[in-house]
Amino acid sequence: MPIIFLIFIIVPVVEMYLLIKVGAVIGGLYTIGLVLLTALIGVSLLKRQGLSTFMTAQQKMQTGQMPVAEIAEGLMLAVAGALLLTPGFVTDAVGFILLTPMLRQHIAKQVLKSWLKNVKQTDFTNGTHFYTNQESFKQSYSDSNDKSGIIEGEFQEVSDEKIEKKE
Repeated sequence: MPIIFLIFIIVPVVEMYLLIKVGAVIGGLYTIGLVLLTALIGVSLLKRQGLSTFMTAQQKMQTGQMPVAEIAEGLMLAVAGALLLTPGFVTDAVGFILLTPMLRQHIAKQVLKSWLKNVKQTDFTNGTHFYTNQESFKQSYSDSNDKSGIIEGEFQEVSDEKIEKKE
């Protein structure tokens, strides 16, 4: 939590400093124009990338696959859009990094790996709880042509009493 607090303090200060320095070199109106230009370019790229990611997710869902990677990439595109619409050069740079497909896919893969180490899931049809790891989601990033709908994985049934004791 302290890291997020520092980011919300440091990033705006750095952005203001850079805007002032750039404005002193090229002029205030040109600086504003540059910030608006990066926002317009970013929004057009965001629209194209978002549509592409949506189409890929839709294709995966039609074949019965869970579009886990596309959901993560969609969230990253939303963050990229917010960063690109925020005035400043640092936020624009990070936004453009997230708009680069290969970098975004790599970052999404790393984020998913870290999040999915110990994911608790619930089968809502019968209340069974099971735990999974990142291995069960490798299919999202594989290029296999297996359309059988079978996802291999491991699970462990845990009674509601055990879960209540852990919490």
